[in-house]
Amino acid sequence: APAASTTTTSTTAGGAPVIIVGGLSGFAAVYEPLAARLRGDGYRAFIYELPGLGFGDIAASARAFAGYVDQVRASTGAATVDVVAHSQGGLVARHYLKRLNGARAVGRYISLGSPQYGTYVANILAFLGLGNCAGIVSCQQMAIGSAFLADLNDGDDTPGPVRYTTIRTIQDELVRPVGNAALADGATNVLIQAWCPVRVVGHLGLAFDGTTYSVIRGALADAPVRPNCFAL
Repeated sequence: APAASTTTTSTTAGGAPVIIVGGLSGFAAVYEPLAARLRGDGYRAFIYELPGLGFGDIAASARAFAGYVDQVRASTGAATVDVVAHSQGGLVARHYLKRLNGARAVGRYISLGSPQYGTYVANILAFLGLGNCAGIVSCQQMAIGSAFLADLNDGDDTPGPVRYTTIRTIQDELVRPVGNAALADGATNVLIQAWCPVRVVGHLGLAFDGTTYSVIRGALADAPVRPNCFAL
């Protein structure tokens, strides 16, 4: 059965389970409010905390995530899961989809402020309050131009039948430039402020913000992008 950080509740009729994938230094408990929103909408919500809180190799985290997806599918009987991934979690999930045959097991992929094409290392350091990237493998891998990202972004950004959505915010303190949180090849890329110009959402805020959640909920339902700019 899935690990203790997992939460399950009511099911949406025929709906896939939703796995929230945490980011760098993101304890499972941080994502409980997002899980609660999903449960309130009838989804079966699970939280995946990155191994070692995401300080290690992203590809290794993706291999562990592959096992977790299989556990969730086995415990729920669902053929596929949907993924809502925050920050580094979006890279973990994408590596799983692209390099570990994960696209067969995922219906929808939604990333929140994930540095898909990297970020300036200084932004990671400032965000985490670290001195430098020394010894922090994932930090080095999220730098623009890293070998990990060169491999991840070689070829199709959106492999398989998965529906890909990215959500980003102008005020993201970690992902710079902010456009690096978007994907090519047919992904639906949503910039919160393109719809809601005065909405202020930080990097962590993407996991808590009501407007962002209105985009997540729409993406899970395959609905047109129509953010609620006044959602709490």
